[in-house]
Amino acid sequence: MALPLALPWQRMWLIGLLILWAALLFGGFLFGPAEASRRMPTWTRMASSATLVVAAFSWYFFSRGTPAAGYALLVAAGMTFGLLGDLFLAGQLPGGRNVLAGIASFGVGHVFYIAALLRFAAASGLVAPGARWGALAVALLIGLVGWYLVVYRGALAGGGEPGVVHWIALPYALLLATTAGLAAGLALQDGRFVPLALGAALFLLSDLILAGDMFSGLTFPLIGDVIWLTYGPAQMLIVYSVGAVLAYVTG
Repeated sequence: MALPLALPWQRMWLIGLLILWAALLFGGFLFGPAEASRRMPTWTRMASSATLVVAAFSWYFFSRGTPAAGYALLVAAGMTFGLLGDLFLAGQLPGGRNVLAGIASFGVGHVFYIAALLRFAAASGLVAPGARWGALAVALLIGLVGWYLVVYRGALAGGGEPGVVHWIALPYALLLATTAGLAAGLALQDGRFVPLALGAALFLLSDLILAGDMFSGLTFPLIGDVIWLTYGPAQMLIVYSVGAVLAYVTG
């Protein structure tokens, strides 16, 4: 993972945050109390996301004065809304658990991620039509099929008709797929962005599992941990993709 920063202490700070994030996420899984759906305590999950918010804004402050600053700020905003979505879904804000507010927060976060990807692609010239639009088309198809199989068909299999929330999940899935497709388009043009593409793909996978859990009765042992063990690394890879962007724009 690229950490092309001018000062050694900046690199050490971001490495330290990465270690703290991993300790919270994976430590929560390894040492948390065993339950049917998860081992990770709520506080370690929320703290791991908060650590990534700190890392995202650190990337922005360290990249100020470079062409990567705009990308870093948009990613930091996206990660902030990701944390807000986590808090809504975990019921850690006034009013208790709010699924629709959580979906909306994640959706806004992905609007920021998409803006960051589009802005960087345009500024860097990484706009080869075949890679860009081909990857986007494939990702949107995967998002559509995933929503149909997991959410729509899952609702029918559960003996009910898809409701408003199930249909809201469709544009949300396509929004996440757009992030994944644009990131894959960058990766096809420059290998430094493969981790970014992997992160966006893991985010889509995690959310399809979450949608199945919330809306369609999907269940298996430790499903909550599987969701976080895909979602957490997804967000980390997106946040730390600022390093790849900084390496690209500074030569």
